[in-house]
Amino acid sequence: MMQRIGIDVGGTNTDAVLMAGDKVLAGVKTPTTADVSAGITTALRQLLPQAGQITAVMIGTTHFVNAVVQRRELAPVAAVRLCLPAGAAIPPKVDWPDDLHAVTGTPSFLCHGGREFDGRLLSPLNPDEIRRVGEQIATEGISDIAITGIFSPVQADDEQQAAELLRQIIPHATITLSHEVGRTGLLERENATILNASLRLLAERTITAFEQALVGLGLETAVYLTQNDGTIMTADHARRFPVFTFASGPTNSMRGAAFLSGLKDGMVVDIGGTTTDVGALVSGFPREASVAVKIGGVRTNFRMPDVLSIGLGGGSLVGENGRLVGPQSVGYQLPSEALCFGGSTLTATDIAVAAGMAEVGHRKPTLDAATVTTARATIQQMVEDAIDRMKLTGAAQPVILVGGGSILLGDSLKGASHVHRPDHYDVANAVGAAIAQISGEVDRVFEISSRSREAVLDEAKAEAIDRAIAAGARPGTVEIVDIYDVPLAYLPSNATRVRVKAVGEA
Repeated sequence: MMQRIGIDVGGTNTDAVLMAGDKVLAGVKTPTTADVSAGITTALRQLLPQAGQITAVMIGTTHFVNAVVQRRELAPVAAVRLCLPAGAAIPPKVDWPDDLHAVTGTPSFLCHGGREFDGRLLSPLNPDEIRRVGEQIATEGISDIAITGIFSPVQADDEQQAAELLRQIIPHATITLSHEVGRTGLLERENATILNASLRLLAERTITAFEQALVGLGLETAVYLTQNDGTIMTADHARRFPVFTFASGPTNSMRGAAFLSGLKDGMVVDIGGTTTDVGALVSGFPREASVAVKIGGVRTNFRMPDVLSIGLGGGSLVGENGRLVGPQSVGYQLPSEALCFGGSTLTATDIAVAAGMAEVGHRKPTLDAATVTTARATIQQMVEDAIDRMKLTGAAQPVILVGGGSILLGDSLKGASHVHRPDHYDVANAVGAAIAQISGEVDRVFEISSRSREAVLDEAKAEAIDRAIAAGARPGTVEIVDIYDVPLAYLPSNATRVRVKAVGEA
């Protein structure tokens, strides 16, 4: 049977699994390295002796979101907004943190163009104006450009025409168009587009390094990266849209939890080495955030899971006789710093070992019984509070525990109808990567005064399917998995917002 490999690169560990069909053949967990590709290579070398014919490798990485959070390896970006004569009151990047604003550059240009909510012209695009902007961008030596048009998710012609004009002036430019990145809201979509443009060069280097690492191990196979909604995209697609990987870590864990437990609905608690992520499963996929999500202090509106992260993990520091656990963590230094490994730092893992909940390391720490009891209660309370914050109902729900750090918890939690700890729970994130499908999504405002609702939905479905195929899905496997439409009573012409998601096999 054909086999595939799923990899998830976390802040503490890099996890990898070998799968054939729906069976997990092997799993490994290795410390994450400063060089992300080196950690992947280490994990693969442990898996490959057990592997047969590998058809695909799916990789989840926090590399790009970490670059934004840490303000490193980001390219300067020229922001071009098609909006005049409207849309000029609030300039691009107006609410960005000063340090991120400085790293990504200051050039921004307001030009004629853009659309009304129903696709009608706001003002005609001015080619000469766009060319002058291109000349100024070229003079400043910038080659990464973000183009955002008002209501471009409804009608994208202006963005596409502006991109072609700019390429005539700067042939080597990498251009990100907002209608391919975010949803309808202008400022959040523009922010996401600028972030994506700033990451394009880093994405090219990083993904190429992944591919070269696989080739060096003799794996000349398809490479995919996991994205925020629990699906995957081809390596080439990821080069264009690195922002789509931002929340792939917790999303992989939730998809893996659903697969390993057989549950489609419930709460997932993923405890890693540094953080705990809590989210809700709906029909086997993470519940999506319904509000703008901040990344590195910047509001964005592309699809993201509704996940709560708290500073609790296996490497969390324990203080105040157990009353304080986290948010500081020893991270990937756990195998050398924790007491159970012969180190000198009291961590949450040491509490679990001392309490007899896990056998980790090569010695059992000698700790005061009261400290162990208090720390266990603190950890339990932190997780129970997080679950309560993420539940949409007061009723008890099933809870799935995954991640290597889930050894910190017992088998009962307040608010849980049942606690599931499935086989291979410690590498659920890599399993989630390995089982992921390829998706395409449409989120647009349609005017339906002159046609039926069914015709509008059919158009949106066809576009979502086309986007999934463009992202790498096999045409015969694509199906619609989510449809959402709501009339917008405050707009004329029976305007309706429609969101459709399609998924297919790689």
